[in-house]
Amino acid sequence: MTTTGKSMDSKNGILNRETDFQEFVYQPQEERLFLNFGPSHPATHGTLRLVLELDGERVVDCVPEIGYLHHGFEKLGEYRTYNQVVTITDRMNYVSPFNNNLAYILSVEKLFGIEVSKRAQYLRVILAELGRIMDHAVCIGTHAMDLGAFTALLYLIRERENIYNLYELLTGTRLTVSYARVGGFARDRGIPADFMPRTLAVCDGLLKTVDEVDRLLSHNSIYLGRTREVGIITPAAAADYGITGPCLRGSGVPFDLRQAAPYSGYEDFDFDIPVGSTGDVWDRYMVRLEEMRQSVGIIRQAIANFPEGELYADSDSKVILPPKDDVYGSIEGLIHQFEIIMLNRGARAPRGEAYIPTEAPNGELGYHVISNEGNGPYRFRVRPPSFYNFQIIPSLLRGRLLSDTVAILSSLNIIAGELDR
Repeated sequence: MTTTGKSMDSKNGILNRETDFQEFVYQPQEERLFLNFGPSHPATHGTLRLVLELDGERVVDCVPEIGYLHHGFEKLGEYRTYNQVVTITDRMNYVSPFNNNLAYILSVEKLFGIEVSKRAQYLRVILAELGRIMDHAVCIGTHAMDLGAFTALLYLIRERENIYNLYELLTGTRLTVSYARVGGFARDRGIPADFMPRTLAVCDGLLKTVDEVDRLLSHNSIYLGRTREVGIITPAAAADYGITGPCLRGSGVPFDLRQAAPYSGYEDFDFDIPVGSTGDVWDRYMVRLEEMRQSVGIIRQAIANFPEGELYADSDSKVILPPKDDVYGSIEGLIHQFEIIMLNRGARAPRGEAYIPTEAPNGELGYHVISNEGNGPYRFRVRPPSFYNFQIIPSLLRGRLLSDTVAILSSLNIIAGELDR
């Protein structure tokens, strides 16, 4: 340490301890660096921003910031009819859009008092589990890529493309499918004859890919060094922050809404709930990997026991759009469609409110819909899983190395559209 003349005795040049130690105070923050991680960093996989305070490579503090992808979904939903809102839900989580469609439609159908057929429920389960597989595939693939394992991403993106092909076969679209409707589905052309066989074939190939990723990654020493004992979420912390989904189950809590509060016929299916033991990045990865296998099992059960009957609720309720054959072939069907689409007379829910929680790929997803007897939601509020999961990031990063930031963030699988809404 060098000293100035001010801290030396002017007569004999000896260090004046009394004044020197009072004036000299070590300020460690003077050596710290503030680093913007995002909103354009490739490892954030979206418009997220973390303001990191670093002491060397150690994270001292973290301030997350959202607001870069604000679409106003909840306010837009109050200016749309019930069926028009479906297209908004697609955009909130573009990785697994049908799961958002389903969560919204279930709340609206509860509001209307509509019960769809078992056939419709099973088809919705198949599409929701395909969406779960897609979401987990993207999460694991990009997570592995962030840590240097690019091969896993290539394998899993190939499987996602195969599922996109299934969605296109059934719905006509690949990404934002907007396929669910109040009382049924968007189109009345039925299920293509080759949809179920092709779905089973995709599931067979998917299981092989999951096993291959498991062999490549799960017990790789480099990967274990980056993920074990990193970003630990205790069960108590998960409860305090309202964390759900794979992040909660990775902490050893066996809670899954598909079993705890079944919806859309999930009570008919047998499947296990994968859980971790430590709650670290590795546990969250392993939970998602095993959930993909469990989803395949659910899809196979649904196809093997696929019910006969109609795909839609009773069209005489004036809520469901009539079949196109009736629209083009009878005046009653044409008037029915005209009233719903042009005059918005038919689809008016009774006064009340409804909320049904669903087990989306990232956790509890639900839409709180309030009706004042209009043709669309009077108030519209979303409970998105990523918004709650994002809150715990500062406590997970404090004291960790900068390189752990990427591993922890990708293990939570934050979707920016759910943060800002």
